[in-house]
Amino acid sequence: MSEATIHVILADDHPTVRAGIRQFMERDPAIQVLAEADDGAQALDLIGRYHPDVVVLDLHMPRLSGLDAIGQIRRGYPDVKIIVLTAYDDPPYVLAALRAGAKGYLLKTAGPDELTRAVHVVQEGRSALDPAVTQCVVDTLSGTCEPQSEDVDALSERELEVLRLAARGHTNRAIGQRLNISDRTVHSHLINIFSKMGVNTRTEAALKAVRLGWLSLEDTAA
Repeated sequence: MSEATIHVILADDHPTVRAGIRQFMERDPAIQVLAEADDGAQALDLIGRYHPDVVVLDLHMPRLSGLDAIGQIRRGYPDVKIIVLTAYDDPPYVLAALRAGAKGYLLKTAGPDELTRAVHVVQEGRSALDPAVTQCVVDTLSGTCEPQSEDVDALSERELEVLRLAARGHTNRAIGQRLNISDRTVHSHLINIFSKMGVNTRTEAALKAVRLGWLSLEDTAA
């Protein structure tokens, strides 16, 4: 096996999508896909087993989301390069992924050549950002990107307080201590927040709140 071969692990919860990505990437003789994961937790296990050069992962996966996986990969395997390949082009998702440690962010509309080029680019230590997401990311950082309007039930002031602290990574106990409420009450607030926002995790709730203009990106900084 050539020393120049770039070893890759794929993580996406749709087998058909993974098969297509793998087929695209392995057209490049310098890229070898070592293994595939259908969630973030399995991706971490495979990274520990195979020690790849690059991980290509989706943001929304069961058990452990792509965003949460990025942080754990960066802490446990700092030499592994991470490329997000997703359908989500919302600036909060892009910025959160890049801030967590991703070196690349591509949309699933990207062509095979764009994907293989991104693998080479991040392996060389550079960043690969899909042109389709670049402008609104710049606009977001400059404060000129308008929040998207969505039909979502408004959160109460207390729910916003809970979400703001959760977005900063505080545990239920820490949130309860800050707000002088019980852990159980914090848990109930989070369940209501998830239901109102149509999400399943704290990360998704925080990012959607940023997109809606309820929280700022600074509110999500740990």
